[in-house]
Amino acid sequence: MSISSEHKPLGKQVTGSLHTSSPIVELNVGGEMYTTTLSTLKKHPGSKLAEMFTGQPKLRTDSEGRFFIDRPGTYFKYILEYLRSNQVPTQCIQDVYKEALFYDIEPLIKQLEDSPQIFGEIVARRQFLARVPNYSENIELMIRIARAEAVASRQSSVIVCVVRTEEDAARCQDALNSLDMDKKSVVKFGPWKAVPSISDLLDCIQMDVEAKGYKISFQPHVAEKGFRFKSHDFFYKFLFTWW
Repeated sequence: MSISSEHKPLGKQVTGSLHTSSPIVELNVGGEMYTTTLSTLKKHPGSKLAEMFTGQPKLRTDSEGRFFIDRPGTYFKYILEYLRSNQVPTQCIQDVYKEALFYDIEPLIKQLEDSPQIFGEIVARRQFLARVPNYSENIELMIRIARAEAVASRQSSVIVCVVRTEEDAARCQDALNSLDMDKKSVVKFGPWKAVPSISDLLDCIQMDVEAKGYKISFQPHVAEKGFRFKSHDFFYKFLFTWW
């Protein structure tokens, strides 16, 4: 949201304090220009945004004298709209939430956390994944293995063992002992004590790897050789496609 104005930029007028008779403030937020008032920016005194414009100037100015904030300017319009009219955004919820956290606008943070998108991510999905041992570390391990095997290849694969219960963990270990392959290259997730299923966890793995910019798919892994048993329903092959 870019707003032109005939007002002289406040950044050029201020020499030592933001307590000025002019209430107009011009901002450059990540290259997006905004014009608002000092009272709007300081609407929530305990916020980081209000602190930026309280007392001595705490921000640099650009070549035109506008106060510069090095954050994504696209989403600042939603922050500003909330400060002006208490309107909670209904678009770009995840990104606006990150900005609300950065500017520490507590009322907006709480309202966004009540939205289905943020509530589902924080209260449901993250709470579930927190009960899966070493989940984040295993995601990084998968990526390292896939990258190591990507030399001169279009695709590389990672074998994942997903076990929901302690019993499945024991079965998985038995199967691993019978595998005719390097056991260190198998990434094991679980067990966990929560309602979500193995299918739910697989979706989470794909979602979080794709969020890092990788193209990935998965399917049940069926090994014709190397197993002492006919089938195991907790082995999956994750396929990384590089080009």
